[in-house]
Amino acid sequence: MNSNPISLSFEIKEQQVLRDAIKQYGISKKALTSIKYEGGKILVNGEEKTVRHLLKIGDVVSVIFPKERKSEGLIAEKGEFPILFEDEHILILSKKAGISTIPSREHPHGTIANYVAGHLEERGLMTTVHIVTRLDKDTSGVICIAKHRHAHHLLSEMQKSGDIFRTYEAIVHGHLLEDNFTIDAPIGRKDGSIIERIISSEGKHAKTTVQVLERFSFQGEEISHVRLKLHTGRTHQIRVHMMSIGHPLIGDDLYGGSLLLMDRQALHAKELKFLHPFTNETIHIEAPFPKDMNEILYKYPRLLP
Repeated sequence: MNSNPISLSFEIKEQQVLRDAIKQYGISKKALTSIKYEGGKILVNGEEKTVRHLLKIGDVVSVIFPKERKSEGLIAEKGEFPILFEDEHILILSKKAGISTIPSREHPHGTIANYVAGHLEERGLMTTVHIVTRLDKDTSGVICIAKHRHAHHLLSEMQKSGDIFRTYEAIVHGHLLEDNFTIDAPIGRKDGSIIERIISSEGKHAKTTVQVLERFSFQGEEISHVRLKLHTGRTHQIRVHMMSIGHPLIGDDLYGGSLLLMDRQALHAKELKFLHPFTNETIHIEAPFPKDMNEILYKYPRLLP
């Protein structure tokens, strides 16, 4: 198996110092330190140069990032997952419900991170797994992964500035009164629990926009199909926010939902949209609905209220 280092190349458009050119491409001081001391290189027209080197218009700068060590405890495994987009920097896939995003001490195998580590290893990439948009175990849909630490840094900065747009769809209990509204309520950890979250004045800012797509009755119960846009990315944000207004997700027994219609929270990461940090192309990805949600939304006839 060949080991291919991660690299980034760009052509200089104006005379400037190499340090400034590198900064323009979002390479952090931490990354520069790593390149200097951990085996990376910065080349100008194929020759290694220091960051004080004066660049001319037309020079080609190549940044070769050092080899990344696979996270301790992350076991590379073979596993199939639908790939929605892939290039040398980013991997976007569709996650099935019931699969964890990352391993834990109790469950070190069979996660998305395990399978992606195997995927990268098969391709000889000297890198590890960098999760950008993490999903709960029982949430299905689009998940974004950076193939190297620089891509992860840039995408994380985009998340902080609100430049990565994520749309979810869910099935919730009851008929919501308004068609469009925003929930802006801070979320914190519930005392005595390492898993459960609550609305708390001491929590972190959390904001979700809700749009009702349809209200209907299913097996005698009032239900709404909603689209949700995340403005922040707190743990269990959608689940907690919908519970807080009296419309928990179907199947979400942790936050007051019933298991009669589904045995997991009816939540699907439907859409991901952002500007590619390296190519500047618009990446717009959608993941198809899973079977269990489709059966409630489309398969069976229902009586409209």
